[in-house]
Amino acid sequence: MSNSEPPSAEEIILYEKDPASKIATITFNRPDRLNAPTVEARLRYADLLHRASIDDDVKVLVVRAEGDDFGSGVDLPDFMAGVEGGDSAERLKEFRIDDPDVVYPPKDSYRNMGNYGPWFADAQSGCRSLQEFNKISIVEVKGYCYGWHFYQAADADLVIASDDALFGHAAFRYVGWGPRMWTWAMTMGIRRFQEMVFTGRPFTADEMYECGFLNKVVARDDLEDEVQTYAKACARNRPTDTVVIQKMFFRMMKQHQGEYMGSLLTGMVESMGRLVRPDEHEFHLDAEMMEAGLTNSVKANDENFPPEFRLSKAARLRP
Repeated sequence: MSNSEPPSAEEIILYEKDPASKIATITFNRPDRLNAPTVEARLRYADLLHRASIDDDVKVLVVRAEGDDFGSGVDLPDFMAGVEGGDSAERLKEFRIDDPDVVYPPKDSYRNMGNYGPWFADAQSGCRSLQEFNKISIVEVKGYCYGWHFYQAADADLVIASDDALFGHAAFRYVGWGPRMWTWAMTMGIRRFQEMVFTGRPFTADEMYECGFLNKVVARDDLEDEVQTYAKACARNRPTDTVVIQKMFFRMMKQHQGEYMGSLLTGMVESMGRLVRPDEHEFHLDAEMMEAGLTNSVKANDENFPPEFRLSKAARLRP
C-alpha cells in the first residue's frame, strides 16, 4: 500500500464479539487520521451493525476507537472525491453501486447533491445505522467527537465520555448545517444546540452532560473500565428478547418525535448548500478553498475565533 492509499475498510473498522458475555465491540482503528472512515469503511460499519443486530451471540455493542480521539469525522478527501469528482464510478461507490451502465446525475441537477443528503438518513450509509440497531449500543468517547463520529454518539443508547472530550461539527463553520441536525437538537435540547450551530464552537464533556447528552463523564484513565462496567451490567440484566422489545419502544418514541423525518429534512437542507450566497469576506466553500484543501482551510479559519470557540485542541491553548 502506498502512502497515498488509505487502509482497507477491514483495517479501519475492527469487529469482535464474545459469545459468552454477549458483548461485541466495534473499534475505529485509524488513529493517525483521527479515525476518519473512508466510504468503504462507513459501509462496512453499517454492515457490521446490521449483522450484530441479528446475531444471537450479541446483546450489547460497544463502539470505541484507538488513539487519543474518538474521531473528527469522515475522510474528507475521500468523501469529496465522490461529491465533487467527475468520476461517476467514484460517486456511485458511496451508494453501493458497482455497475458501468449506471450514470450519476450531472452537477447542474438537483439530484447531483440531492442524493447525498438523504443518504445520510439511510441505515445502509453508515451514518444513521445505530438508529436501526435492535440491541443496546454504548459509545465510548474521548478527545474529539466531531462530524460523523458525533452522529454515532447522538444515535447511541448510552454515551460515556472522558473529561477531555469535545463535541461538535466543523460543518457548522464551513457550511452552516449538517445532516442529522434534528437528532442533535432532540438529544441536546434546542437552545444548547442552537448555540453550537450559530457559534460553531465545540462543547466540552461537562457541558454535554449538563444538557443530558451524556450518561457519565470520567477521567481518561478510567474510561475503558467504566464502559465495560456499563456493558456488563446491560448484558446481565434482562434477556435479549426483552432488550429488543425495549428498543422497539424507544424507536417508536423517536419516530413520534420525528427522528427519521428530521433526518430527511436536514438531508434536503444539506443538499441545497450550493444555492447559498455568501456574505462579502465570509468563510465559505469555493473552488479556491477546495484546491487548498478543506481541512487546511477549516484550521486556518479556526484562528478567527476566541480560544474557547476553536475546534482544534492545539488552537484552543493559544491566546
